[in-house]
Amino acid sequence: MPIEVRKPTPQQRAQMQRWPTWEKEPSEFPWHYDEQETCLILEGQVTVESPEQTVTFGPGDCVVFPPGLDCTWKVHKAVRKHYAFGDVEL
Repeated sequence: MPIEVRKPTPQQRAQMQRWPTWEKEPSEFPWHYDEQETCLILEGQVTVESPEQTVTFGPGDCVVFPPGLDCTWKVHKAVRKHYAFGDVEL
């Protein structure tokens, strides 16, 4: 399954704003997703590379990472996001 990047609807955005927040300074690190993660990017710019694809996203983007994904996060500008793990209904 590919990484999905899209713009959320106003209703989806309102729902995601109730989720926890995560922040990270500019850095590069490997990551593995045991389960799906859905997030709303509030600030920053990130490129995520996997063997199958490379995606770049920033403020206002909704990003869905599939379970089983092995990737490398490249945080270009400090990122702040709301996030939820598991199969969330949006």
